[in-house]
Amino acid sequence: MPFIQVSMLTGRTPEQKHDLIRRLTDATAEALGGDPGRIRVVLYEVTGDDWGIGGEPVSQARPQP
Repeated sequence: MPFIQVSMLTGRTPEQKHDLIRRLTDATAEALGGDPGRIRVVLYEVTGDDWGIGGEPVSQARPQP
């Protein structure tokens, strides 16, 4: 049973997250030839203060307008 974990910054809509889960499931089933009902996907959302790029939190490196 494949288990897919995705870490991403917060800010996506529920519809975008649902679409991502569906597409990851479909792609994995196609690539591995498995049963989509046995594929698990979990999304982890973190804030810009919890995600660093180049030694800086994203919240400081990429300030919101």
